[in-house]
Amino acid sequence: MLNFFGRKKPADVSARGGLRDMLEGFSIEVMPRTAEKIEDFRAILPKGTRVYIAHIDGTPIEDMVATAKRIAGEGFPVMPHFPARIIADKATLGDWIARYQGEAGVEQALLLAGGVDTPKGDFHSSMQLMETGLFDKAGFKRLHVAGHPEGNKDIDPDGSDRMVTEALRWKQAFSERTNADMAIATQFCFEAAPVIDWANRLRTEGIGLPVHIGVAGPAKLQTMIKFAMACGVGPSVRVLQRRAADLSKLVLPFTPEEFLTELALHRANHPDFAITNVHFFPLGGIKATTDWTAEFGASPAARAVTA
Repeated sequence: MLNFFGRKKPADVSARGGLRDMLEGFSIEVMPRTAEKIEDFRAILPKGTRVYIAHIDGTPIEDMVATAKRIAGEGFPVMPHFPARIIADKATLGDWIARYQGEAGVEQALLLAGGVDTPKGDFHSSMQLMETGLFDKAGFKRLHVAGHPEGNKDIDPDGSDRMVTEALRWKQAFSERTNADMAIATQFCFEAAPVIDWANRLRTEGIGLPVHIGVAGPAKLQTMIKFAMACGVGPSVRVLQRRAADLSKLVLPFTPEEFLTELALHRANHPDFAITNVHFFPLGGIKATTDWTAEFGASPAARAVTA
């Protein structure tokens, strides 16, 4: 089988083994409408896989909680999104936390600003959500925050990552003064070298949180380009555009094999590498992503580690 780059899968045993190790304990993101298409997550995910539930603006909280309850009932730790800019106020935040906890037993969350430009209520950043103290009061054991290896022009319009990095320093300090286990979950990327440079620079900036790197699951190249442009992914888009210029590769599905193999080989040579886990955005479908991970040993029969 050919990979995204039109080459045969690496035959090097160490490379394949490194990729398998890299996939150990991967997580995956779903939405209520995409989760509905999966009859039983136990048939496609390794035991213990963390499932994020993306909260898109306009999705009723009832649908979010029902999805969390269903997936948790199948035995998976659930991590719903809490997008600050669509939460009206502290009372609403408290209500959401109580619903997730009371109905689905949720005890972890991804906190992020959210994809809307103008806040709909009192919050505009994940730091404000954290400062309420409600997650700590409710006994949430794990909080993840957003990371942007290629920067975020909504936060740093000048193209730098000064404000993004400063926010991560704040979150690092928050993790040190609270009981929550924290990690950085990033936007999806396609090019390994800039990601490695960014992850290494975090450590020089005093940010020691583990990184769960965002990865787009298998999908058509056209689909990848569409989502990358919509989500503001920057330099990595060049990788896709170069492939799109070769008409012979337009018909090939995108797979993240080469990207993840490069990260895995770097991690094998640098055990203190900041990237510890892989987080999948199944843009080509949940089943397509889980089928691909199963090729490398991350099957329902495998034991997952939810670090």
